[in-house]
Amino acid sequence: METLLIQLVTGAVGGNLAGAVLKKFSLGTIWNSVVGILGGGIGSQVLGGLLSSGLIGDIASGGVGGAVLMIVVGVVKKLIAK
Repeated sequence: METLLIQLVTGAVGGNLAGAVLKKFSLGTIWNSVVGILGGGIGSQVLGGLLSSGLIGDIASGGVGGAVLMIVVGVVKKLIAK
């Protein structure tokens, strides 16, 4: 249970960091967090098998998953807005 919580929190952090770095794809703090949380959960399932298990693997997979999903959603939003 604590592993999932770590992955979701780091997903939110990853989503917000990606939004801060790539401002043109940012969805705002709340939506960056929401999408990051979803990405953290998904990323941990996809990347969890590739990365070593443990705290570092949980943090990395959650953060990367959150950042990637936030960027994907931001790009899709920009494309739809055109």
